[in-house]
Amino acid sequence: MKAIKGAGTTESTLTEMFASRSTKQIRAFCQAYLAETGRSLANDLKSEVSGDYGKTLLILVEGKRDESTAVDAAKAKADAKVLYEAGEKKWGTDESKFIDILCHRSIPQLRQTLVEYKNISKKTLQESIQSEMSGNLEAILVAIVKCVMSVPVYLAERLYTSMKGAGTTESILTRIVVSRSEIDLMDINAEFKKLYGKSLTSTIKSEVSGSYCQTLKAICRED
Repeated sequence: MKAIKGAGTTESTLTEMFASRSTKQIRAFCQAYLAETGRSLANDLKSEVSGDYGKTLLILVEGKRDESTAVDAAKAKADAKVLYEAGEKKWGTDESKFIDILCHRSIPQLRQTLVEYKNISKKTLQESIQSEMSGNLEAILVAIVKCVMSVPVYLAERLYTSMKGAGTTESILTRIVVSRSEIDLMDINAEFKKLYGKSLTSTIKSEVSGSYCQTLKAICRED
């Protein structure tokens, strides 16, 4: 896996990959990594990432998120209160509370928690994280919150950023288009158009060329 191979670790790639994937997808990825390398991905990552960011990433990689579809409204309110008291309400931030709740609760449960948090704080949880934290920890927690709301929207934003400004980050473009082609690429296309007023395919055509462009267009299944 190139994100942890060689000198330096690409935290933004790791954040995207593990914040946007379901527990089932993460387990399948870890199994493929073990089959390919003969090593545990979690063990390899332990030597590459550290601090609260590393702790957050490893919880995601180890697939510890609750997979229940049931929503406990009382628990959502309680979690929202814990998050508010760990961040906005106090001097300094208790990052461990954010990591625990955002990495362990099910996606439907977290959606309700986001609603309850807004009721308590008058800010969104994303806004609170952005005002209370910084660096890679902020980035991964914001990514988790965005993916709780909508993975296709989050990945549409990543695609746009990869093609914005001078030069295109082809590794991001390739990874998202190929890895999501059989999952939710059509949804990502739709969200991309809503967000930016143009199709993903037309944006790709304006940024890359040749057989690479043709291949991406074919995967996107648009004219």
